[in-house]
Amino acid sequence: MNKKPKICIGLSGGVDSSVAALLLKEQGCDVFALFMQNWHDTTGTLHGECEWEEDRAVAEMVARKVGIPFHFVDLSEVYRQRVVDYMFSEYEKGRTPNPDVLCNREIKFDAFWEAARTLGADFVATGHYCRKDSFTAPDGSTIYRILAGSDPNKDQSYFLCQLSQEQLSHALFPIGDLTKPEVRRIAREADLPSAEKKDSQGICFVGKVDLPVFLQQKIKPCEGDIVEIPRSFYEGRPAPQTLEEMAEPIRYRREDGKVIGRHIGAQYYTIGQRKGLGIGGHAESCFLIANDMDNNLIFVGEGQDHPGLYRKALYIRPEEIHWIRPDLALPVSGELHCQVRIRYRQPLQEATLVHRPDGLYIRFNEPQRGITPGQFAVWYATDGEMLGSGVIDR
Repeated sequence: MNKKPKICIGLSGGVDSSVAALLLKEQGCDVFALFMQNWHDTTGTLHGECEWEEDRAVAEMVARKVGIPFHFVDLSEVYRQRVVDYMFSEYEKGRTPNPDVLCNREIKFDAFWEAARTLGADFVATGHYCRKDSFTAPDGSTIYRILAGSDPNKDQSYFLCQLSQEQLSHALFPIGDLTKPEVRRIAREADLPSAEKKDSQGICFVGKVDLPVFLQQKIKPCEGDIVEIPRSFYEGRPAPQTLEEMAEPIRYRREDGKVIGRHIGAQYYTIGQRKGLGIGGHAESCFLIANDMDNNLIFVGEGQDHPGLYRKALYIRPEEIHWIRPDLALPVSGELHCQVRIRYRQPLQEATLVHRPDGLYIRFNEPQRGITPGQFAVWYATDGEMLGSGVIDR
């Protein structure tokens, strides 16, 4: 008699992973829960007490309710090394990282998977809203695919954009075919303790944070000028013609605009940011359009349609190009029409990947607002399959 594969569900205390655990149990799977602690220090958090302790208590109650074994693992040190230190390093360079993408690649489907394996797991399941399938290639190998979740309002495939074929081979996403309201309904009907728990916000496994306060643990504040760039700056400027020109952001100087305020450090702000700038006296809100780390300047423009917010192309360095489907990797000099998003929940945008010897360029059909270095550009086939991703360099 064949032994059932053993499945580890990453139980966070939230409703999504709780329902994923319930579904696996109802399907007759040999399943156990593993809760991971990824953070100790609460400096900069918006809660006076450790949020993870409450999450763990709920997760334990869910495991008892579902009727599965519960285990705990402390991954805070590896999380600090692989995710938090990376975050600090990127912000110091004036870039905006996505810790949730890194957490999935480095923690959930790597360090957490290794912990699950020591407990006998053959697969690790999570509560992500995405789908996975597979097919057999002509050479007999198995090719795994990540597809967008069935709920367009909750599709979380973006956060899995850095996973490899090896990682996908042991990954399961039990709620990928469900919508959020369906998940809530299942949780209520099963009387799960997490049924009414609000979705988590903030940095993955750290909780709600005041980001500047959090960053100030390692990055010292340094006051500098806020420079407003007027729309007249763009009048008469030649439009970029080549792909390289389209992907190159404008390098502003202090004399290109006027100083309208002070900031606490250019590294604390991100492209497209509106809140927290402390700028008044304008008919419309001001948005950050660029930062100059060398001179500790940030540049802003008035109005969400300010020309400085838009660009038609971006660039990814060769070492940052990642193909979930290596069999579909674009050769140098190749081009591929696909759909792209440059941030979570952004509607997919029509674009063309252009692979040059110096890296990958993405040319959009329409100019994109707030292209942000450090974030991930993710490309999809027209059927919703996620094909690959890369860190935006510029």
